[in-house]
Amino acid sequence: MGHLDHATFGWLTPVLSYVMACIGAALGLRCTVRALGATGRSRRNWLITAASAIGTGIWTMHFVAMLGFGVSGTDIRYDVPLTIVSLLVAMIVVWAGVFAVGYSRDRTRALFLGGLTTGVGVASMHYLGMAAVRLHGHVSYDPALVALSVLIAVVAATAALWAGLNIKSPIAVTVASLIMGAAVTSMHYTAMFAVRVHVTPSGHTLPGATAMQFIFPLAVGLGSYLFLTSAFVALSPTTGEREASASAQRPVESAVAR
Repeated sequence: MGHLDHATFGWLTPVLSYVMACIGAALGLRCTVRALGATGRSRRNWLITAASAIGTGIWTMHFVAMLGFGVSGTDIRYDVPLTIVSLLVAMIVVWAGVFAVGYSRDRTRALFLGGLTTGVGVASMHYLGMAAVRLHGHVSYDPALVALSVLIAVVAATAALWAGLNIKSPIAVTVASLIMGAAVTSMHYTAMFAVRVHVTPSGHTLPGATAMQFIFPLAVGLGSYLFLTSAFVALSPTTGEREASASAQRPVESAVAR
């Protein structure tokens, strides 16, 4: 059995993956808060942004962590189409959960179903990403740790949706984001500790792309999206600020009309 190294670059990839998960969670929560204070098209747009941020953060966390994954005795490549599918799965399931909570009148039921759907979807994203791994050998999993990783994903997703509904202040969002980032990262590494690799030495060239050829540029691109979107959200006025600005303009407009 090949020796697995989950941190070939030391603490760099675990810490960076945790940071990406926290940024995605924080941005998603802030956008959800904006969405719940808006109506119509504005609510829909904020929910889309929230889901994109959370989904991007989770996927980027996973593959930044995978940059540090190595197995002795074999190279590692990634199937590009299947990796892209895992990103789409992350986006779709998070959209489903966020929209269910954002628009449902029975929020308790929506929270339960949304958390379950999103959690299972996030776990599916992870294992699709692992299915995209190409190496000389056979990959198997510890069933108990797989089940635990799915449970952690469901709990983390439900907590994220609950936080989006109930947490409003920036400080509370920050604390919730740190906890959610830890939960998502824990789910990833629990799932990775379930991995068993039986290496079969071979001189054949593996299909697919290396992590640095494909995963790294894509992760950098999505990370840049998170940072740019964070700046946009930070500079966008809240509903309260827009209402205060409109209220302040009314007396001025009335005076000009006279």
